[in-house]
Amino acid sequence: MKHLGILRIGFKLLVNDKAKFSALLIGITFAVFLMMQMTAIFAGILNRAYSTVTNVNAALWIMDPAVNVPASPFPLPNFLEDAVRSMDGVSFAVPIYIGGAQLKLADGTYQSANIVGLDDDSLFGRPELEKGDIHDIYNDDSYVVVDDTEFSKLENPSIGSTFELNDHRVVIVGIARVVSNGLNGVPTLYTTYNRAIEDIPNSRFTISYLLVQPKNADAVAGIKRQVAKLGYTALTKDEFNNRIAHFYIFQTGVGITILMMTVIAFVVGLSISGQTFYTFIIENLERFGALKAIGAKGSELVYMILFMALLTALVGYGLGVGLVTLVISMARLWIPNYAATIVYWNLGLAFVMVLIIAGLSSYIGVRKVLKIEPFDIFRG
Repeated sequence: MKHLGILRIGFKLLVNDKAKFSALLIGITFAVFLMMQMTAIFAGILNRAYSTVTNVNAALWIMDPAVNVPASPFPLPNFLEDAVRSMDGVSFAVPIYIGGAQLKLADGTYQSANIVGLDDDSLFGRPELEKGDIHDIYNDDSYVVVDDTEFSKLENPSIGSTFELNDHRVVIVGIARVVSNGLNGVPTLYTTYNRAIEDIPNSRFTISYLLVQPKNADAVAGIKRQVAKLGYTALTKDEFNNRIAHFYIFQTGVGITILMMTVIAFVVGLSISGQTFYTFIIENLERFGALKAIGAKGSELVYMILFMALLTALVGYGLGVGLVTLVISMARLWIPNYAATIVYWNLGLAFVMVLIIAGLSSYIGVRKVLKIEPFDIFRG
């Protein structure tokens, strides 16, 4: 509490100049809002891109090395399933089919859909049902539809609703919910693996991925090595998600666009707050000089300026986070499939950038204040 008195003086100087204080808050709040909004959109896109990995929740995914995202698999040869099952450390391995199809609705229109074919014996990766019995999926032509933001595109089907898929009848026997919605804006249906490959035209190989459950965590490294010797890749959930994120950041325009917008928001916030804070310091030079004349040390003035800059930055950060939270919440009320989401990493990123803004703004002020001499003030 050594510097409490000088900090109290700095607080009064700051808040009593309502115009400058308001301008500082507006600049930082606007910058935080833009940074958070951009990164929240990107976080939402990644969260949706992870949806297949999240919803299936397999420990290990075996895939072709060229795969970047779950929705674009390269079919695996049938021999690989037996080879993986015989590997040391594998508890079980099952195939999964992931593909797209065109459904013909009752009114004759067509709707794209994602089809997920689960292993017939175990149904590993199945979603939790809101309505229906999962065992009904073994009935002829049976599918389970996911009740998410794209559900209405299938005209809000109920149990017993029928569609047409490549001249095959589709009967809805269950309505499911999943942890994460998809990214592509199309409904998702689950069925058995064999029914999926029968109803949808495919190439010679039909296994999209092999889902593996290792006997224990120590077995993962060994399984990866054995799979690599066969020319394929085994990834854990987190590793697959990292590959997806890398693809969207570096191999599409999404990552660079978001990065540029975030940098622009940072520069705007820095420019506004830096210029406003510098003007505030210039207008109060006489007061800083007077404080020096009555015995305030240079270090105490530095603490005071840092305190003022940090206080403004933290208040602006809180207002910015609150504003972006409000905007995202309101957007979701009007647009259910709005993807933006606030996560820890974008909160942390915005906080670090705000601290940088506060540091650079205070540096500008500190340089000016430390150069002033009481003699110059009183002489004027």
